[in-house]
Amino acid sequence: MLTSKQRAYLRSLAVNIDTILMVGKSGMGPELIRQADDALTKRELIKGKVLTESAPVTPREAAESIAADTHSEVVQVIGAKFTLYRKNLKEPKIMLPKAAKAKK
Repeated sequence: MLTSKQRAYLRSLAVNIDTILMVGKSGMGPELIRQADDALTKRELIKGKVLTESAPVTPREAAESIAADTHSEVVQVIGAKFTLYRKNLKEPKIMLPKAAKAKK
């Protein structure tokens, strides 16, 4: 689970990355999920877009569904675009800010 500080950091990184995942009229098949999974393994942070005029799902539904299937987290959904994050345990590329300790 990402903290708000970590989510803000990831959003700042996502500004400069290209959209590599497109959800169109065919929806989210196994090929799209595999593509997202491979991209998350390689990049950790990916941006996707839902072609709202032809896709059978909303951007929020698409992001949450892909995140569930790839064991990643939804960073943000803005308009038709969404951003997903999953840490690569073998070769991490993104160092998240530390989570604050809970007060007693």
